[in-house]
Amino acid sequence: MNEILHALFSTEGFVLGTLVPFLFVLTVVVFVHEMGHYLIGRLCGIGVKAFSIGFGPELFGFNDSHGTRWKLCAIPLGGYVKFVGDMNATSSQPSAEDLETLSAAERAVAFHTQPIWKRAATVVAGPLFNFLLTIAVFAVLFSVYGRPVLDPMVAEVVAGSPAEKAGILPGDRFVKVDGSTVETFADVQRLVQGRAGDAIAFTMLRGGKEITLTATPEPMEQQDALGNKIKVAVIGVANSTELGQPRVITYNPVGAVGAAVEETGHVIQRTGQFLQRFLVGREDKCQLGGPIKIAKMSGQAAKLGFEWLVQLVAFLSVGIGILNLLPIPPLDGGHLLFYGVEAVIRRPVSERMMEMAYRAGLLLVLGFMGFVFWNDLFGC
Repeated sequence: MNEILHALFSTEGFVLGTLVPFLFVLTVVVFVHEMGHYLIGRLCGIGVKAFSIGFGPELFGFNDSHGTRWKLCAIPLGGYVKFVGDMNATSSQPSAEDLETLSAAERAVAFHTQPIWKRAATVVAGPLFNFLLTIAVFAVLFSVYGRPVLDPMVAEVVAGSPAEKAGILPGDRFVKVDGSTVETFADVQRLVQGRAGDAIAFTMLRGGKEITLTATPEPMEQQDALGNKIKVAVIGVANSTELGQPRVITYNPVGAVGAAVEETGHVIQRTGQFLQRFLVGREDKCQLGGPIKIAKMSGQAAKLGFEWLVQLVAFLSVGIGILNLLPIPPLDGGHLLFYGVEAVIRRPVSERMMEMAYRAGLLLVLGFMGFVFWNDLFGC
């Protein structure tokens, strides 16, 4: 009995070691996303019926002075904001009959009776708040810990590697990668790691002169800081303490925010690049995981320390933000697509077309969810 309790409730056990960190990570990301919808919706004068973390049966909740029901539900795999006039969980356009059931006061603050710009602002606020969360996390981490960097030097070239074949030599310094100026070795890794199979131009400083060489990165399986096996593109060079001159860049609050914005932009770019390559079959399907993989990573991050856990929050928040912006109903991007069409044709998309699009989009979303669950359980 003691062994079972220890396995469940010790810091190495399932509850405290995995479940609690997972719920922390997911709840923070979902709460911030839905709070974006809520705050901007309220700012635009839209009424809110419910703010929920999780789906399914309500565990507990309360009503605020505005009549909004704040609640925590039993299935902690998402959340939603239900605005006045929403007739279903996807916030799709209600029928004329549904709108007629609203009172005059409700129609005045109903989501679907608002101008396009108010609806669009409310919808885009969710992903935007996810990106702002990532910026806030990075800004705090940079302020507290600084950022360790190495000069972009080549100390060693692996025999037979793309770098050796391209003519890169020990002592070279990276100046540009694919036209982008680099200042640290991490910049080089960032610009290379998602480009397996792509010919990349490297501008190197050698003997005081700049030369341009072309190398094609190859995928290599590595272990990340959380112990996960990942595939990254490499060209086969290594740095060293002697040449790289390791140091920690420190930031004041303003500088930390600027660096955080830049880093968040890099994460968004890498995530978008991965999704593009994945769709055309150029990325390993095992790099995508669902709730089980996120729970495992949360537990691993928690063991390394709270700062690792909040970094996971930052990266997951970007992923949630980008996925929600995909132009697929019932995601936020699908709503924005309909609002764009409505703005062009000067009238709402027909109920029949919208219903067909939502059904197709829902099948895609469910298919994707099934895919990542399969990866979690059997695929990888």
